[in-house]
Amino acid sequence: MEYFPPALEKMVEQFARLPGIGHKTAQRLAFFVLSLPENEVEQFAQAILEAKRSIALCPVCQNLTEGEGLCPICASEKRDGSVVCVVADPKDVIAMERAREYHGTYHVLHGVLSPMNGVGPDDLYIKSLLDRVAQGEIQEVIMATNPDTEGEATAMYLSRMLKPFGVKVTRLAYGVPVGGHLEYADDATLMRALEGRREM
Repeated sequence: MEYFPPALEKMVEQFARLPGIGHKTAQRLAFFVLSLPENEVEQFAQAILEAKRSIALCPVCQNLTEGEGLCPICASEKRDGSVVCVVADPKDVIAMERAREYHGTYHVLHGVLSPMNGVGPDDLYIKSLLDRVAQGEIQEVIMATNPDTEGEATAMYLSRMLKPFGVKVTRLAYGVPVGGHLEYADDATLMRALEGRREM
């Protein structure tokens, strides 16, 4: 039976709580941290504490921001405030921004509807989205939740909730990835690709 000092075992347990980190990886991370000079470990721990204390949610879009002010996207005058892209998580904003093609604003739900996991409309930032749309400046809401069951259900629910406001509600097109081959695409992907086709 392997033996670790209690402090090391505690560190392994904490690393193992991170998503996608199994017990073996947690052990490797713990041993790596132990091998670092003390000042680097302090910097690492300080960075985590600082981020936890200083990062908050943007009061407009619910994206992550530093302090209590607006996030850089909401604060920018170059962004088109009439278009809002609804995403499930802050990391989805990063993915959309990487494409450098979208110049509107965002709204982060912080999850998707998932009755199986006990996540309902009240657990997401839906009310703040409806409040934004009710102000009348937003003309289009783009649903950019994942094309899985929960993402689709969330997009459908939100489109029903937004209908009374008379805004245009669109959904990201999904289909065959760039560089992909048709022979490897599944039926659902091909169906989406056909539905999302556009004129050349």
